[in-house]
Amino acid sequence: MADPESEPTRPPQSHPRQYRLGPRPLPQHLSLAAATWANSAAALPALSSALANSHSNPSQSPEPNLKQLQASLAELGPQIQAADPAALMTALQLEGRRRFGQLLTGIEAYRKHPNRRDLAPAPVLWDQGTTKLRDYRTQAESGKSTKRPRVLVIPSLVNRYYVLDLDRETSFLRWLDAHGCDPFVVDWDGPGYLERGFSLTDYVAGRLEAALDAVKREPGGPIYLVGYCMGGNLALALALRRQAEIAGLICLATPWDFHAENLQHAQMLGQIGRQLEPVLQTLGELPVDMLQAFFSGLDPFQVLKKFQYFGTLDQSGDSARRFVALEDWLNDGISLAAPVTRECMIGWYGENSPQALQWKIADAVVDPAQLDRPVLNVIPTADRIVPPESSRALTRRFRRVEEMVPTAGHIGMMVGRTAARDVWEKLAEWMRAGT
Repeated sequence: MADPESEPTRPPQSHPRQYRLGPRPLPQHLSLAAATWANSAAALPALSSALANSHSNPSQSPEPNLKQLQASLAELGPQIQAADPAALMTALQLEGRRRFGQLLTGIEAYRKHPNRRDLAPAPVLWDQGTTKLRDYRTQAESGKSTKRPRVLVIPSLVNRYYVLDLDRETSFLRWLDAHGCDPFVVDWDGPGYLERGFSLTDYVAGRLEAALDAVKREPGGPIYLVGYCMGGNLALALALRRQAEIAGLICLATPWDFHAENLQHAQMLGQIGRQLEPVLQTLGELPVDMLQAFFSGLDPFQVLKKFQYFGTLDQSGDSARRFVALEDWLNDGISLAAPVTRECMIGWYGENSPQALQWKIADAVVDPAQLDRPVLNVIPTADRIVPPESSRALTRRFRRVEEMVPTAGHIGMMVGRTAARDVWEKLAEWMRAGT
C-alpha cells in the first residue's frame, strides 16, 4: 500500500491561490445573472405586450413548457398593468442590482472562505494508469474483517470520489468501516494520455475488473458492489460480467431510462454530443467546464440562488463550512474521455440506449434482467439530476430487487445531515443481512 501521507492532495484541497476559481463555469453563471436581472426592466415592454396578447387570444393553447410562465403571468398581470410604468421600471432596475449584488457577495465569500479539505487520502491498494483503488479499512490488521462484507464503491466518471469522504463528520466510507464493513473506493482521476482513448468497455472490462480482482485478494466476507449515479451503470455492467463472484449490487440514484421525465433535455444533450465532435477529436476529452455547463442546464438558476443564500450565512458557522466543502467538490470535476462522451451523450441521452437494451460492454448487451443477484435500488425523491422515473425503470428490469426511496436529493442522499440515519444505516443493514 502507498503511504497516504506521501501522496499530494489535489486542488482545491491544497490550492495555492488565495481565491477559489468557482463556481464553475463562472462566466456562464455571471452572464446568466446579468442577462436576467440587469435586463428585467428592458424586458418590461415585451412583457406588457405578452399580457395584452394573452387577453386578446384567450383560447390559444400554450406549449407545455410555457404553461408555468402563463400561470405566473395570469397572477402578476393585473398588478403589472395597474402599476405606474416609470415607477415599475425603476423598481425592477433596483431589484436587479440588489440580486446581482447578493450573488457577487456570496461568490466572493465562497472564494475567500478559509475552509480547506484536510483529510489525508486513504492508502492505495491497487492502481493502473490514472485509476486507483483506495482502501478505507482500519479493522483489517486486527483480524476483525474475516466476515465483514467487502464493499467496492464505484463513483461516476465525472466526479471525484471524495464526496463519499467529504469531511470528518460526513464520510460514508469511514462510516462503513466503523459499522462492520470493509470499504474500497475507485478513484478515477482525470483521463491521462491512455485513458483519453477509453470506451466504457475499457473502464468496465479493464479497470473495474482489475479493481474487483484486487478486492478479491483481500481477506473478508462477501463482496458487494455499490455504484453512485453513473457509477451505478458501471457497477451493473461489472456485476453482469462477474456475478458469480459478488453477493449483491446497490445502485444509488442510477439513471436508466434517459428519456423519462425530461425527454427534451436528453435529446438536446444528444444533439450537442454530435456537435462536439471537433472538440473531442482535437482534445481527446470533454473538458470539465463544458460538463459543468451541461449539468447547470438542468436548473440554470440553482447556482444563482444558492450563492445568494450563502452570502447571508454566518461565514464562521457550520452551515457555511459544509456549503464550502461540498461546493469545492462540485468544482473539482473530472473531464470525460472522448469515446465515453460519445457513448453517454449520443447513446445514453440521445438514443436512450440502456432502456432500449442497445448499450453494450465488450459486445454484450447490458441487460439488468440477466443479473441473478440481489439488488437494492435507491431512488431519492427530490433528485433533479437523475429523475426518479429514470431509476425506477431500472427497478422494473431486475429479477431480485428491493427499492428504497429516501426523502432527499441526488447529493444530499449521501452527504445530507440525515444521510447516515436515512440511507447509510439501511445500506449496511441490507448487506449484513446477506452475509
